[in-house]
Order: sequence, then structure tokens, then C-alpha cells
Amino acid sequence: MHKQTHSFPALISFFIPGLGQLIKGHILKGIFIWIFGGILTFFFWWTFIIPFILWAWNVYDAYNS
Repeated sequence: MHKQTHSFPALISFFIPGLGQLIKGHILKGIFIWIFGGILTFFFWWTFIIPFILWAWNVYDAYNS
């Protein structure tokens, strides 16, 4: 049952980055992901690796924090 509390925020962050952190109560981290992630993705969309790394970290963090 303990994993279910971590799985839902990770699933939500999979689709909407930062929302899993907001659900867990990490408001500043969620806002940071929206702002910083949006800026990095805007400027580095052509690399695909930077947005992917940021997205993967976001899901990992929502699951583990």
C-alpha cells in the first residue's frame, strides 16, 4: 500500500510535469519544474535529450520524494 501513495504522483507527473510534486505538497518544486522546465524545453527542444532528462527526473522525483 505504501507504493500506491508514490505511484499516483509519478503517474500524474508522467503526463503533466510538476503536478505530482504539487499533489505531494512540494509547491515550490512543482512551480520550479514548470518555469525552469518550460524555459529549458523552449530553448533546447532541438536536442530532445535535455527535455527528456528533465521529464524523466520529474517523474523519478515525484515517485521518490
